[in-house]
Amino acid sequence: MKFIIIYCTHPNKEQSEKIVNNLLESKLIACVNYLPIDVSYHWKWDIANASVIVSLLKTRVENWEKVKKYIEDNHSYEIPCIIKMEVEANEDYVNWIYNETR
Repeated sequence: MKFIIIYCTHPNKEQSEKIVNNLLESKLIACVNYLPIDVSYHWKWDIANASVIVSLLKTRVENWEKVKKYIEDNHSYEIPCIIKMEVEANEDYVNWIYNETR
């Protein structure tokens, strides 16, 4: 069975939690994992280095557009990183994700 994981970076955990808690309350995602990572990237003709929080949001395939739009509208980054990954898992876990979302 399939579902999606949405990979999104945030400047800190507080900003990530603000977005994620609203997505959880609205039942657009079933859960999230937070990971602190260091990143390097090109930004405005320079190389930037930062420590950020990655959120891995788990939800139904059909919730992609709604979750992406919510993040775009509420994220502090000028260009947020929002990546959809279609994945498969054991049936009980996927059923749990679908039961926890609408």
